[in-house]
Amino acid sequence: MLTSIHPDTKIGTVALTISNLDRELAFYQDVLGFQVHRRAGDTAYLGAGGPNLLVLTQHPGAELVSGTTGLHHFAILLPSRLALASTLRHLGETGTPLYESYNHWCSESIYVADPDGNSIEIYRDCPRSEWLFDGAQLRIASVPLDLDGLLSELSGRNDEWGGLPPEAMIGHVNLRVANLAEAESFYVGVLGFDIIARYESQALFVSAGGYHGHVGLNTWDGVDAPPPPPGSIGLRHFDVRLPNTVELDRVTKQVRDAGVTLEETPAGVLVHDPSAHALLLTTSAREIARTRLVERKEEGRNIS
Repeated sequence: MLTSIHPDTKIGTVALTISNLDRELAFYQDVLGFQVHRRAGDTAYLGAGGPNLLVLTQHPGAELVSGTTGLHHFAILLPSRLALASTLRHLGETGTPLYESYNHWCSESIYVADPDGNSIEIYRDCPRSEWLFDGAQLRIASVPLDLDGLLSELSGRNDEWGGLPPEAMIGHVNLRVANLAEAESFYVGVLGFDIIARYESQALFVSAGGYHGHVGLNTWDGVDAPPPPPGSIGLRHFDVRLPNTVELDRVTKQVRDAGVTLEETPAGVLVHDPSAHALLLTTSAREIARTRLVERKEEGRNIS
């Protein structure tokens, strides 16, 4: 019998293909406040001083292709409304346009795009006591966010922009899929995520621990959309980070029992969903080990 995925499961690192690493690093550092933890050739590892949140790999000539499956957006979760207000002010000071801003009732979100067109949601969670439900289904709205009201959080404060807060994390990813039923069968029926919200036949949000969504799934770019060509701008993979190896082994067994192809790697278990998105099932301990392994390899290259 399928067991729900552990409630402490989170989304870990998001890895992207980009076209120009220097240009992207300038954006992620100067505009969004990421720190570069390490750079190795055409790849850079970014975060807020703790675990890697983002890995950027340059593929010269890469293009953003529309009408395909792939990354709709990834989302950076900030620890407070004050942090979101500070980020909004900094975006204004840097002349960075918002292309959307919403009060989702369970969260407040602003949306920007990086120089390659990868979409990024920056948000804060509303207290769970304020979330609204219809039965077991969470009500997620998309009403205009009161930006002036958000900025009023900064009234009387002269805090300088401090970059991405150390508590920042990847809150969720939202994926364009080819077939919503197949995606549901994989994320719910195989991995064990719970459905938290559904939008007719076009979108589905699944999560662990009653969260408002760790993975969003949609067919907004068309049913049966093809995958993007290899080397395109966008998602390389994302981590589904389980709390311990017992849970990792349990989910891995569910994947294997479902007949889904998997690959055991030092970093975790690599699987692909029905729309060919790559997921790395891992744990925090695996992430630490992976980081140290890469660092040792880089040190070896430098020594030689």
